[in-house]
Amino acid sequence: MKRAFALALDIGTSSVRASLYDDEGNELDGTIVNLEREFQTSSNGGAEIDANEAIQQVERTIDDVLARLSPFAPQLEVVAIACFWHSLVGVDEDGNPATPVFGWADTRAAQMVDVLRRSLDENETHARTGCRFHPSYWPAKLLWLSRNPANSFRPTTRWMSLSEFLMMRFFGNTVISVSMASGTGLLNQRSCTWDEALVSFIDLDEDQLPKVAEDGEFYSGLVSEYTARWPQLNNSRWYPAIGDGAANNIGAGCVTRDRAALMIGTSGAMRVMSKGDVPDAIPFELWCYRVDKKRVLLGGALSDGGGLFQWMKTTLNFTGDDDVVERELGEMQPDEHGLTLLPFWAGERSSGWHSSARGAIIGLTQDTRPVEILRASMEAIAYRFAGIALSLAEMAPQIAIVGSGGALNSSPVWAQIIADVLARTVTLSSTREASSRGAVLLALEMEGRIRDIDDVPAPTGHTYEPDMAHHSRYREGRERQMELYGKLIN
Repeated sequence: MKRAFALALDIGTSSVRASLYDDEGNELDGTIVNLEREFQTSSNGGAEIDANEAIQQVERTIDDVLARLSPFAPQLEVVAIACFWHSLVGVDEDGNPATPVFGWADTRAAQMVDVLRRSLDENETHARTGCRFHPSYWPAKLLWLSRNPANSFRPTTRWMSLSEFLMMRFFGNTVISVSMASGTGLLNQRSCTWDEALVSFIDLDEDQLPKVAEDGEFYSGLVSEYTARWPQLNNSRWYPAIGDGAANNIGAGCVTRDRAALMIGTSGAMRVMSKGDVPDAIPFELWCYRVDKKRVLLGGALSDGGGLFQWMKTTLNFTGDDDVVERELGEMQPDEHGLTLLPFWAGERSSGWHSSARGAIIGLTQDTRPVEILRASMEAIAYRFAGIALSLAEMAPQIAIVGSGGALNSSPVWAQIIADVLARTVTLSSTREASSRGAVLLALEMEGRIRDIDDVPAPTGHTYEPDMAHHSRYREGRERQMELYGKLIN
């Protein structure tokens, strides 16, 4: 086994993962650690986790992966981190959390979206920040926190995402990467600085926000508590976290305009990466974030993906073997259930950005079987991806689709549905941990160990070719969904 060079952390909403990599970006077998967790949700749209608990989860994951570190590699040179985008936590003057960590699925700030739209030009803001007004992003959340007396706003002196709070705990200071800042909705994507108009409107001072890091900037020298706990990491170069979506694209080998990464994890996303500046015109349905100061990421995100699939299986009481369920799903014909489903259990982000969107199932009868509802949810999510794909085609007309995420890799039926709905070949990434790998590869580029992430091939797995007869059936199902969307949501 090659010498361990880097520790990779993938901090997601439903799990925290860690693994070890060599200096060429290869994961070392037997080193992956996975700690599952859940955000606390509420009927009023809340989705949060206790900030100290979130830190402890990361600490335990690091403890476990370092226990697997070979005695022949007592020190690790690099720590590379991918973290879920859009989280927000308030910190008091003593560095303690003044709020929970609010996740991207928290929609309690929905009413503040209307305030932003009445007060500011959303199209101009979208062009500058790459983000529309939506409760997932910081502007709406910060307004909601400031205007609700029950919220812990007053004792807060600084605002940051979970990844910056993590670094503040570990090192006593913090900066935010361009990548993480780009997912806040508060960064001017062109200047890579905090957007003056939004910061002023929210009545913030810039010193309440983390400093935006330069590419290649890193932390070193843990505070005493962690120096004693992790001596193997004290001299490591800890690079500021990048957004998990950006890391996923890199890890799956989708680093140029001709390859789109389609990921289904807890949520879902479809993204295209390219070098250069933010496009002059970003399609309404899409967002634009940054990987670093020389690369941008254009795409759309679904709040429901594998999370809805699991909710269906739990709620509909699928207690049998997963292989049996997969076989039953595969035996069904496209759209044969006759159901029309709007997959907005966790709300809607792109394409329509409706803050108050909720899920719906139309067409249920006494003969409807649970497996038909489950299949309808998978097809419904594929229809939403089709809308994102059409919008991406305006910017990148010739793109190959690379699929990744636990949901696609564990369900060949779903992968085939995606190919059939999009009428495109879908090739699955065989990289087990695409986000971790992507964070490591970008760190290796910053270290000068690799010339460019473009030069590193990504392993691929099974390819799914579209069935055009199925595509024709799915077009009818998508048209029904669009009609229902127009009546209930638009």
